[in-house]
Amino acid sequence: MPPFPKPRFDYQYDLDRELAALRDYPREKPDRKIPRKFRDKLLVGTWNIANLGVQDRLDTDYALIAELIGWFDLVAVQEVNDDLRGIEAIHSKLPSRYDLLFSDASGNQERQAFLFDTRKVRRLKEVGRLSIPPSLLGAIKLPGTTTRFPGFDRGPYLASFECGSFRFSLLNVHLFYGSPKASDVDRRTLETFAVAWWADQKHRDARSYVPEILPLGDFNLPKSAPGDRIFDALCSLGLEVPPHTSQIGSAIASDSYYDQIAFLPGPTKDRFTGATNVFDFDGALFRDLWEKRPGSPFLSYVRYHISDHRPLWAEFRT
Repeated sequence: MPPFPKPRFDYQYDLDRELAALRDYPREKPDRKIPRKFRDKLLVGTWNIANLGVQDRLDTDYALIAELIGWFDLVAVQEVNDDLRGIEAIHSKLPSRYDLLFSDASGNQERQAFLFDTRKVRRLKEVGRLSIPPSLLGAIKLPGTTTRFPGFDRGPYLASFECGSFRFSLLNVHLFYGSPKASDVDRRTLETFAVAWWADQKHRDARSYVPEILPLGDFNLPKSAPGDRIFDALCSLGLEVPPHTSQIGSAIASDSYYDQIAFLPGPTKDRFTGATNVFDFDGALFRDLWEKRPGSPFLSYVRYHISDHRPLWAEFRT
């Protein structure tokens, strides 16, 4: 997890003003509105918070990140470093009713984590990393790929939860990216297909502890559209990726749709309210910095102090 370079300029902001800007932004742009929390609804989010625990964030940065996370009932977080100080700093800024769950570190010294509001969300018993046995790795193959699937670089992190009558498991992923060379693209495609294959297997298995699986996180999808090789691998066995309301990408620099929340047809899809979106916090925060240092300097500050990804959310009936 190499950190982004620290910006070479000083910029100080007023926390209260930036918190107000975040809260006011949906009023400026109604298509960015996030639903209020209701007893019979569940707001699930996912956010890749760049190099969390590696970059030297300010205490106020963690307060801004926690503000956004607190808008949701349950959030999957990626790029949590082996050093837990970053995720623990965010947790400390949230109301005391929020609990924290995290994995051990795997590839790139990364963990995945969940933050959830215990007033609404109860953790169930199944928690662990997704591991496909060596005897089944041969099932992870697709036409056009010549590389054998070696297993996950960063093993997805599974946790089961209950909210109202909705029992489900979230599969928190940060999939392989690599380079443009063919073998890396093959591996990227096969990791994506492995998530789809595993979710389909668990959904069909009568012995599954919780058959309703929602893979979510940073899939590193180049495009979120049929015809893209990696997107097609994700959806090849029935997983669906609902379109975002505003069609804003989750990666700030490229507007790519790397981050997704997926689910299978059936009970989970029936509970989906149709509300889902990316929240472009970078349009709300640090506006005076944008006026003084637009473009790359602004991006360098945002990605170092907050993230280079935007959070994505979806709403479900409970």
